[in-house]
Amino acid sequence: MHVFLTGATGWVGATVAAELLAAGHQVSGLARNPGKAQALLNAGGKAVYGTLDDHQLLFDAAAKADAVIHTAFNHDFSRFADNCAQDQHAIEVLGNALLGSERPLLVTSGFARLVQGRLATEDDKPGTGPEYLRRSEQAAQMLAEKGVRTASIRLAPTVHGIGDHGFVPNLIALAKKTGVAAWPGNGENRWAAVHRLDAAKVYRLALETGVTQPVYHAVAEEGIPMRDIAIAIGNMLGVPAESRDAEHFGWFATFAATEMAASSERTRKVLGWQPGQRDLLTDLADAAYYANS
Repeated sequence: MHVFLTGATGWVGATVAAELLAAGHQVSGLARNPGKAQALLNAGGKAVYGTLDDHQLLFDAAAKADAVIHTAFNHDFSRFADNCAQDQHAIEVLGNALLGSERPLLVTSGFARLVQGRLATEDDKPGTGPEYLRRSEQAAQMLAEKGVRTASIRLAPTVHGIGDHGFVPNLIALAKKTGVAAWPGNGENRWAAVHRLDAAKVYRLALETGVTQPVYHAVAEEGIPMRDIAIAIGNMLGVPAESRDAEHFGWFATFAATEMAASSERTRKVLGWQPGQRDLLTDLADAAYYANS
């Protein structure tokens, strides 16, 4: 099928593009400029040049596609509220282009503040209060109520692999800067994890099986204690691993202390998905993981 993919040059999106192309699908990917799109073009994809604010361009590209996957998100956390609004509007535009058809839309979400004290499941619903700024799933649900075939892919907070520039590399960079690999509090809060190559398969399989579920979990490991992550980082950097208060983590404090553990039991069953890549702590024992942090 012909898939329009936002975020096609990003950490997750580029891997999704490669996964789709390798499976024989056609990919048109949103990219800011030719330089950003080169890897996509080299792999056999096509580029659509623009941004999430180019609503007419998004609508037209989605209208021409057999399916749409939305992985793009601006991760500048100093503008988080604005970025969440941008994301919601983009989803609405993409979905409106699919009204009256059976063509699916996959959007990307996460686990922050979803549940506490237990594993999140595919049945759990995101909060609706004003404190829940990111509304990707709510936007998808509103489109579903209009008849659009939508689903949300919840990505583990750690989508890892060599070249990662997400949350774990922030912890690595902080350890290099301060000389301490730190965890918050008692370090027992857990993060789910998935290798990016395994995550990409969830998107492909969801499309190829007809998007039969409203939510899929791209989760290979249900929950790794933050203490274990910090110890692994400390071992590789040769620095002590210790508990630190919230001030140590700066803007990252809330994320570092949040419980984000999740199950993917249903996703594995309905998609026949079995993660096959190495786990997070194995990645963290590889010196190459520290090169970009």
